[in-house]
Amino acid sequence: MRAVDTNLLVYAEITSSRHHEKALGILTELAEDARPWAIPWPCVYEFLRVVTHPRVFHPPVPLERALSDVGRILRSPSLRLLSEAARHSAVMEQVLRSGGAAGNLVHDAHIAALCLEHGVSEILTGDRDFHRFPGLKVVNPFL
Repeated sequence: MRAVDTNLLVYAEITSSRHHEKALGILTELAEDARPWAIPWPCVYEFLRVVTHPRVFHPPVPLERALSDVGRILRSPSLRLLSEAARHSAVMEQVLRSGGAAGNLVHDAHIAALCLEHGVSEILTGDRDFHRFPGLKVVNPFL
């Protein structure tokens, strides 16, 4: 199963992004396909934080529009939303240690741990930091 990271969601939302068309196409393809795909819940919250932040985008995306747009994605029947489950503590510890994650990298480790805990084998992201977490194939669709 594939998962998408926050930056793919952000690029699909922000029409001025040079990656907008590519990201929107990927999300549309995943959402319309019958094969399961995933978004970790922290990525949904991070998406909302980033696109509505006035210091990141001027003007920021209005909250109602951001909620509506992410809501359409969340209604994909093939989407699996990833959250912490019974073995999360053990997976988290292993991911943090194997990836040498501390500080700001703990957030990416959280996403990687959720993916691994739920059997996600591949993450679509423009973030190179995910390469540090063994067991998760990192695909940058923007290269």
